[in-house]
Amino acid sequence: MTTSLAQFIDLPVIPERRGNLSFVEGGVHVPFDIARVYYLYDVPSGSVRAGHAHKALQQLVLPISGSFDVKLFDGRVWETVTLNRPSRGLYIGPGIWREIENFSSGAFCVVLASLRYDEADYYREMDDFIASRPWNQTPRRGEP
Repeated sequence: MTTSLAQFIDLPVIPERRGNLSFVEGGVHVPFDIARVYYLYDVPSGSVRAGHAHKALQQLVLPISGSFDVKLFDGRVWETVTLNRPSRGLYIGPGIWREIENFSSGAFCVVLASLRYDEADYYREMDDFIASRPWNQTPRRGEP
């Protein structure tokens, strides 16, 4: 399970016979301060969540319980990774389209975000996202 579009982050695990404990600190375990936390649960079978990209937002996606697949797209290449360990998250930087699917029964996904919600930070349409990619930019007259 590897990806060139995102980075796996293994969080600390404190094992104990009473149960394991993991934690995450903004600016320490993730390369951003945590401004928002949201979570997905009770996702019906066959549903796809996300389906967007961000202009500036950074995220850490964590599978707290169960498993799910994260499809990543940079405008050229698609990659799919499965998340199924609560101590291993997927860091997704700006400019990567993401779709989350194949939720197992009882899956619980937590997302740590670098910014508060701002609709202007989203690419909601694939065509807009692809047009924004640097390799799809046409130089203006007089520019190299």
